[in-house]
Amino acid sequence: MKSLGQQIVVDYHKCNPEILNDVAAVKRAMREAALKAGATIVTEAFHLFNPYGVSGAIIIAESHLAIHTWPEFGYAAVDLFTCGDEVDPAVAFEHLKQALEADEFTAMEMKRGIMNSHGLRFDSHKAAQNVTAAVA
Repeated sequence: MKSLGQQIVVDYHKCNPEILNDVAAVKRAMREAALKAGATIVTEAFHLFNPYGVSGAIIIAESHLAIHTWPEFGYAAVDLFTCGDEVDPAVAFEHLKQALEADEFTAMEMKRGIMNSHGLRFDSHKAAQNVTAAVA
């Protein structure tokens, strides 16, 4: 089935903590990931937290790439969301795995905005109730 977007949600583990706490290095890795994937960068914002950690986002014409780092745990949470057929989030995923020097990762890939012959597919679920039930 066709979809409007593709999203890869990644937890990178056992990363180099020095890289994860270097806002310039994280920004460079994210920019390179976007460009290597074929994305068009629109704008970006990155922030170094005190005492440590970086959060940042690259807004691309095709959606976004976002990262949050925890150097003290050697961990980075990354969201790679792209729309259309021109950008490959798997390329960004591979680049970031190398750039962050991640020894391990978990990843989940999702199709977003799944289309059928009538337009967007919508399966009626009560997600909020399911989430509440799962938390309770």
